Amino acid sequence: MTTSIAYFPQNHIRPFKLYAALLAILAAAISFAPSPDAFAEDASVTHSFLGVGKANRAVIVGEDGKVEWKFDMPASDGWVLPNGNVLLALYGTKGFPNGGVVEVERKTKKIVFQYKGQQKEISTAIPLPGDKFLVAELGPQPRAIVINRQGEIVKTTPLQCQTKNAHMQTRMLRVLPNGNYIAPHLLDFAVKEYDPDTGKVLRSFPTDDRGRQRRDWPFTAIRLKDGNTLIGCTNGNRIIEVDAKGNIVWSVTNDDIGERLFDDACGVQRLPNGNTVITSYHAKGKQVKLFEVTRDKKVVWRYSGMNAGFHHFQILTTNGKPQKDNTWK
Repeated sequence: MTTSIAYFPQNHIRPFKLYAALLAILAAAISFAPSPDAFAEDASVTHSFLGVGKANRAVIVGEDGKVEWKFDMPASDGWVLPNGNVLLALYGTKGFPNGGVVEVERKTKKIVFQYKGQQKEISTAIPLPGDKFLVAELGPQPRAIVINRQGEIVKTTPLQCQTKNAHMQTRMLRVLPNGNYIAPHLLDFAVKEYDPDTGKVLRSFPTDDRGRQRRDWPFTAIRLKDGNTLIGCTNGNRIIEVDAKGNIVWSVTNDDIGERLFDDACGVQRLPNGNTVITSYHAKGKQVKLFEVTRDKKVVWRYSGMNAGFHHFQILTTNGKPQKDNTWK
């Protein structure tokens, strides 16, 4: 009996060598590919939060992911106050045709304070010392106003931005530790710091370094303890951190985290541990609505509940402990 030896005709050798080469390339690619754990969250991280938006209204979600409280009015900004009440900046409704501000008693859902907008829209409301509120009022004369508990305007600061599109004039107006205001002006592609007494622009941080077609509209701007400014760039789907001169010193995008979690990066909050929580306002269904990234751009927490994304949010607790510093949002 003659033992046969496998034989490949000459015209089959090249395909065989090509197949072997492809296998080798594939093996090499697998060896260098990130492991599944590279994108895994830290299962030990849990948050409760206040979330606001048009579709979701205003809700408080517990660390177990369940809705604990809901107020059925569309809101763009909100805070849980030290007394437990919830402060909301409202979109236009029948009762508040030009938007408004309400403080809601959480248990009874009774409105204990209200202010009705006098122009086209209210985008933000912030509690101030002395039982006052800082409010962004949009329209023909965009302005930052301070109102008292009686709903009276006690201070007005004009905002320097375009007036053709009221909705896109400014979103998350904030007050800085030095008393100045910081306002992100979307269609102006700039975050501006204002002297609240004169309305003078003291500094401006542009966000169109990638070209305006990228729609890096600034939505949230936060002054950090080190003097840097953290900016959420909405449709541009990125977060940038700039120094006092406006130079980008840190940024994060979908490409950095290796998956498409950014989907209209509106709200942003910097946690005391240095991590950044980001909202994807356009997320729907089972898509991720909120996620937390570390400084080295690892995702350590995400929330996929509700059927729509949040305009903004406030992280309230982490692993059962209250977040003591909630001004960085």
